[in-house]
Amino acid sequence: MTTLPIVAEIGAQTRRKIAWHILPFVFLLYIIAYLDRANVAFAKLSMSADLGFSEAVFGFGAGIFFLGYFLLEIPGALIVERWSARRWMARILVSWGVFTILVGLVRSHTHFYVARFLLGAAEAGFFPGIIVYLTHWFPAQDRARAMGGFIMAAPLSLTLGAPLSGLILNLRWWGLPGWRWVFILEGIPAVVFGLITLGYLTDHPRQARWLETEEKNWIEARLLAEKKEIRKARPLTFGQTLRQRKVLLLCLAHFFANIGGYGFIVWLPTIVNKVGKLSAATANAASALPFALAVLSVWLAGYSSDRSGERRLHACIAFLAAGLFFFLATRPGLPFSQAMFWLSLTGAAVYAWCPPFWVLPTLIAEGPAAAGAIGMINSIGNLGGFVGPSVVGYLLTTNHSYSVAVGVLSVCYCIAAALTFSIPYGQTRTD
Repeated sequence: MTTLPIVAEIGAQTRRKIAWHILPFVFLLYIIAYLDRANVAFAKLSMSADLGFSEAVFGFGAGIFFLGYFLLEIPGALIVERWSARRWMARILVSWGVFTILVGLVRSHTHFYVARFLLGAAEAGFFPGIIVYLTHWFPAQDRARAMGGFIMAAPLSLTLGAPLSGLILNLRWWGLPGWRWVFILEGIPAVVFGLITLGYLTDHPRQARWLETEEKNWIEARLLAEKKEIRKARPLTFGQTLRQRKVLLLCLAHFFANIGGYGFIVWLPTIVNKVGKLSAATANAASALPFALAVLSVWLAGYSSDRSGERRLHACIAFLAAGLFFFLATRPGLPFSQAMFWLSLTGAAVYAWCPPFWVLPTLIAEGPAAAGAIGMINSIGNLGGFVGPSVVGYLLTTNHSYSVAVGVLSVCYCIAAALTFSIPYGQTRTD
């Protein structure tokens, strides 16, 4: 009669221990990763003026990151599943830190393209690898909150990175302009934490010295039972999983969402600068507000999704809100205060879809098949990160208005919502 309460207590204690040990660390790693990926937006105004980059050149250079990123996504996720998350993440961190520093040394648009491509290739596998890694530790009922706790690092990194980059832009050490120091100084933490990762992360619960034996047994049994349920309900091979209609829909939804998302992220400081007629450093600081609101929206989305067990509708509502708010933010003649209001709501919606969305592929398959699906969704989806900045850069260079460019990005969010909503309802819940 006392067995069930004891087991429940062990389970609750184990879940708390895992959350407190893993989430703060991967959260910190993603802050570093996202800042090194997106700091090009904060350096844009000064960098383009110094090197003579047009909007099209900058947009292509910002987006080419995702072509390099595309190449190693599926292999990276499989390496985490089959080999070692700890070692793979350490390799990724050190290499992308080095290439971030390299971006700060470019002298021409060719150098810029090559350095951003190499940075993308170096970072490839990090995000899907962490998503796979979290499935090694968190049961399905906790997964959206766990992913929300991880994904909150993205907007927080931009919230902190915007004013930090603004301060660094004022540096003039050893004759180098401040935009170069943005990349050099923000690349160093990745190298340092790459070395720390080797000693801190644990690949699987059975290897965790910080868990008691009964806690290891509880989480291993819980995760194994869930894998058996997925295998029983959907016994798919690796190849079958990647060809599943649901997986392909998620790939396309992620692709269109990232067209909108990275178009927003890369051009936000420029839009703020244009609307408010601010300096580069002040525009960067003001750009922190939308990302600060996104930290709260990501947590709320993950909490609500886990509480209800519903995933699909949570993601769709966030997609539609992002498209609507972004369109409203760039109407011609809008006062600066109103523009910032709508941009802040856009920032909140741009990230809120992530926690429920990334639970969906973990409900389709398990093991290497799930890792491959996550890798493919992120790989194809992040090509949108190449298309978004490139399209905006082209439209602005060909004398189209910001409203036209943002209208294209808003339509992409609506397409992402429609694709996600077309996934069968019964396969998008965690009961």
